[in-house]
Amino acid sequence: MVPIKVVHLTQDQSNNEDLAYLLNLLPSSIVDALTFQSLKEPLLEIVLDLGRIPQARYKDYILPLGDKPITRAELAEVVKQLGPFGDDNRVGIEGTLHRISALRNRCGSIIGLTCRIGRATRSNAKIVRDILDSGQSILIMGRPGIGKTTTLRDIARILADELNRRVIVIDTSNEIAGDGDIPHPSIGQSRRIQVPNPILQHRMMIEAVENHTPEVIIIDEIGTEMEAQAARTIAERGIQLIATAHGNGLVNLIKNPTLSDLIGGIQSVILSDDEAQRRSTQKTVLERATKPTFHVAVEMHSSFRWSVHTNVAQTVDIILQGYQPKFKENKLMTKYETYSSESLSNRKITVKNNSSWQSSVWNASDQSSGDFQSQQKSQHLGSNAVASGLCIYPGGVDYQLLNELICLYKWPIILVSKVEEATIVLALPHYLSSDSKVRHCARTHRIPILVVKSNTTLHIQQAIKRLLQSYI
Repeated sequence: MVPIKVVHLTQDQSNNEDLAYLLNLLPSSIVDALTFQSLKEPLLEIVLDLGRIPQARYKDYILPLGDKPITRAELAEVVKQLGPFGDDNRVGIEGTLHRISALRNRCGSIIGLTCRIGRATRSNAKIVRDILDSGQSILIMGRPGIGKTTTLRDIARILADELNRRVIVIDTSNEIAGDGDIPHPSIGQSRRIQVPNPILQHRMMIEAVENHTPEVIIIDEIGTEMEAQAARTIAERGIQLIATAHGNGLVNLIKNPTLSDLIGGIQSVILSDDEAQRRSTQKTVLERATKPTFHVAVEMHSSFRWSVHTNVAQTVDIILQGYQPKFKENKLMTKYETYSSESLSNRKITVKNNSSWQSSVWNASDQSSGDFQSQQKSQHLGSNAVASGLCIYPGGVDYQLLNELICLYKWPIILVSKVEEATIVLALPHYLSSDSKVRHCARTHRIPILVVKSNTTLHIQQAIKRLLQSYI
């Protein structure tokens, strides 16, 4: 194993110094070729394959390193300096974040090396700093090489050093905190558990909870069903879980039977003929089976552009209904600040009540009486209401779900906190029966009430669509 290097440098100096440690292990011809390349884009990995010209891989392109193929002697010399590889065909350089993976032939001899460059950055996790403060569990997704592991390091540092949480890092391949017995400074005061064999990762996750009383557990690359079950066990014990999984987004996890339990699991449900007709769907539909393990999901499109799903359960429900989750909170990060794009403005729109209104209550699911559309049109609602936006008072209706549906469908609707400010009251039956003040206030101000059968996405969606059809 390469001896440990103890350095006290700034972040950029430390990254450059760590890269120098890796270059010292490579043939001089490769180092000279890399030195000749003056590129601003950071190096991702160096590939050494027997009988081929070595390559330097960057984000968008690959460059050759010299014009001579790698010989067996050069490859053997590099392997000799690295030391023994683990069961996962990986080895690290002690005191750094680099990872070297081996390619073997049928006899087990190494015929290729992938030298992955590890870096410590202190800017990525600013995007989800507010979620880290809340204590919610976060699942980070993205293609390989996008920066998921780098983000985990910074999250570990923030939780341990800035938020003073007891953090345990489950480091299966020593990729998060580097190789060796002393964790890399990039994870701050977080403690690290090394996993001797990748197939034991789920056991080490449970052991961390039982033996070390953590407040937060961080794990890289949940990939098996047992690891997904262990993650659920941890979350059910009230421990904040920060983890990564391969896949571009929630849609990929929904289609992955091994990892779908992370977002609640998917089950097939057979509907009755009446229910299928009412939903206008087939008799067999897919639904979420249970509560997701993670509250929040992050889709990494690049190092500086993420999509944050703040309610995984509702996002999965909408995807299963065949819609695109367009209400994601997109955040763009610059070097110093984090910006968030808002789907709705916070300003309130005032709608004047028409003196000819009568206090009325309609059931959104009652098709036979309905003519909710014709009855509402007979109330002569001012045309300026729709132009400005309908003001709805949600009586017992899930505020967050309603708000996300408004963002998804871009409905001209503003949610208000007082009945007298509303154009219409959207309420559940039990809420109306238990709160006479809402009924009295609506009657006094001549505000109609639309009753929703239940607090589900389908029923709320149907009610709002009928409401908008009536007013437009």
